[in-house]
Amino acid sequence: MAALTLRDARRVVVKIGSALLVDRATGMLRGPWLDALACDVTRLRDRGTEVVLVSSGSIALGRGVLGLGQGALALEQAQAAAAVGQIRLAGAYEAAFAPRGVVTAQILTTLEDSADRRRYLNTRATMATLLRQGALPIVNENDTVATDEIRFGDNDRLAAQIAVTVGADRLVLLSDVDGFYSANPAQDPAARRFDVIDAITPQIEAMAGDAGSGLSKGGMRTKLMAARTATGAGCAMAIAEGSRMAPLKALENGAPATWFTAQTDPQTARKAWIAAMKPQGSVTVDSGAEAALGQGKSLLPAGVTGVAGAFGRGDPIAIETADGRVLGWGLARYDAAEARVIKGRRSSEIEALLGHPGRAALIHRDDMAL
Repeated sequence: MAALTLRDARRVVVKIGSALLVDRATGMLRGPWLDALACDVTRLRDRGTEVVLVSSGSIALGRGVLGLGQGALALEQAQAAAAVGQIRLAGAYEAAFAPRGVVTAQILTTLEDSADRRRYLNTRATMATLLRQGALPIVNENDTVATDEIRFGDNDRLAAQIAVTVGADRLVLLSDVDGFYSANPAQDPAARRFDVIDAITPQIEAMAGDAGSGLSKGGMRTKLMAARTATGAGCAMAIAEGSRMAPLKALENGAPATWFTAQTDPQTARKAWIAAMKPQGSVTVDSGAEAALGQGKSLLPAGVTGVAGAFGRGDPIAIETADGRVLGWGLARYDAAEARVIKGRRSSEIEALLGHPGRAALIHRDDMAL
């Protein structure tokens, strides 16, 4: 079971709600709070913890700039507000982190991107590269096109999907509530907060209400859905009140919150997910590649002697020996036609063979289950 703390976290995804970033009365960014958050995140990074932010706020910021007021927005108004607000949101994050020597990177995505394996692999590879380079990825739902998100509020679930994508071991939902309650605390004074939830039972699901704030559209139902996604992938999740300065440090020091425990680690959960997929084809490898795989290395084209099936990029495929023994499974970084062209060749030859730059591995070790 994952420890219920951030102190030993390897990789943390932090979701920031609109109500934390934007003052509801003025529609303006809460600059001092964001500056304190930048200090908080930098502290984690300085001790070796990798951090990814998932930030709401583009619509809330944009509606203030456009003078759209506090009421409900038509879809086209919400999309326009997102377009105006997103550029300001990205600029605000850069201004907060740059003085601390942190390079910020903006990633706009949708929940649907995680459902398409090709786009999922692209997102995963980009995020991994940014983290290796020491950048701070800041992810937001692409509100100008993601109509379902605007209607229902899915950044909690998006944060969980990002946690799965990057293999995070902790997910923190910073919100305007300090945890998961047995009932809506704004309506029921007898409502109690859970410190730890080990399993999302039907009883827990029945307790989920809509404790939204008006600016932030995600209620407890979406947070519970996020918890199910994250914990199922081996990532413990916390719901914590984020309006205080340095909320991550406060969480470490025992501030009220609800932790959802994970029963496995992210790497084990991911490998189980890959192994459970139905292979869409296979590759045959030589003895040298078999030995390299046994040492935890990626599968390079040079070690592939045969390709079978009509798989696409991102599809699951089997890895076999010449005598038909299955060594494992993985997600292909090339489609079957491309794999046939590059099999047996050095990675440095891929661009000349395919006419465009490619990835060095046919199956990366992170996308493999042996």
